[in-house]
Amino acid sequence: MQEVLLKPGMEIRISVEAENISPDKFSNKTAEEIKSIGIRMGNHKTTVGELFSVKVNGSGTPEDTKIVMEGDFSRIKRIGEGMTAGTILIKGNVDMHVGARMVGGRITVTGNADSWAGREMKGGELVIEGNAGYYLGAGYRGEACGMRGGKITVMGNALDFVGEHMCGGEIIIKGNAGILPGISNNGGKIVIGGNTARPGSEMTKGTIIVNGSVDEMMPVFKPEGAEDVDGVSYMKYTGDVILNGKGVLYVRE
Repeated sequence: MQEVLLKPGMEIRISVEAENISPDKFSNKTAEEIKSIGIRMGNHKTTVGELFSVKVNGSGTPEDTKIVMEGDFSRIKRIGEGMTAGTILIKGNVDMHVGARMVGGRITVTGNADSWAGREMKGGELVIEGNAGYYLGAGYRGEACGMRGGKITVMGNALDFVGEHMCGGEIIIKGNAGILPGISNNGGKIVIGGNTARPGSEMTKGTIIVNGSVDEMMPVFKPEGAEDVDGVSYMKYTGDVILNGKGVLYVRE
């Protein structure tokens, strides 16, 4: 078992591209080896050791590696991008693209996560104990698929375009979601505990469940009557009918 503790060594005001902060990159490395790993601050190439203090206990494979990050990471992007195994615990807020293209393992953010958290995830689990920004579990500009697998849980609220172009996996939001969750979806499942507006536009497959109110329904869904899901009664809709879509939208009665 390997545990790596990272803390910022300075106040970081410029965005840092930190896709190399990952169990895959840190496993079986000493503190000095981790410090030498390259990252980028703005247009400047730097290293992990120039920005963060590093402590290492033990050694292990990616599966046995845990990274604990303590401090302000609100300007640190792409943490855990593409990771296949292991654990990252971020004690605080984090910038955009946390867990992007994740394949396996688990990331927990105890604060808030900025936009594109879990972008194009294929597997693993991302837990955000605070709020999430825009495009949670979505695809980046021009991508045909967003999230493909895995699970994202947000204990707070999320902003607009949750799961945009989602093709698989599961997103659970305990609070409210902004406009157009599930837009252009082609698979996967989104569960919203609170309120939202205009869910499911242009979806062809997938399932959206709304347990709060829908402030505005898109006029592209066919009502199918009431249906029980896990003992709860919902109004069921199918669509987007303009696209001959087979998506399902449940809105709690």
